[in-house]
Parts: sequence; C-alpha cells; structure tokens
Amino acid sequence: MSPTDMGKRSYWFPAKRWGWGWGFPSSWQGWATFALYFGALWLSAYVFPPGERTAWFILTTVLITAALLIVSWIRGEPAKWRWGKR
Repeated sequence: MSPTDMGKRSYWFPAKRWGWGWGFPSSWQGWATFALYFGALWLSAYVFPPGERTAWFILTTVLITAALLIVSWIRGEPAKWRWGKR
C-alpha cells in the first residue's frame, strides 16, 4: 500500500449511480457478505418452511436483511441520493 492510499478507505459496496443505496459488491469481502446473506436466507427457508412457519420465516428474513443493511451502511460508500454523476 502506497502512502497516498493509506488515507483512502476501501468500500465493499459502492454507491449506486442513480438513486439511493448500494450496488453490487466491489471486493471479495462484499461478495462473501452476499454469499452469507443468501446462505442464511436458504437456511431460514429450510428451518422455517414458509408454508408451515410463515411468521418465523418472515421474522428471520427481516433480521437477516437488516444485518445486510447494517453491514452495507458500515462498509459501503456514504449513502445519499445520486443523479448519475460520481
């Protein structure tokens, strides 16, 4: 890492060009986070089948998604509304 790069923060999730929020991951850590997210959703659907335990499935899905949003907020570019310019 060069001295000029030391002050820069590497983001796992870049900001979207249009709108508010984040796009697809830009680092392996972001992709690992996505993999864990989808794995946790699959596990939730396996443990709490949506047709049988709907309330538990919805609750775990909301919690898992909230965890993804928290990680995106912490490790992503600052969120703000964007109009196509970087």
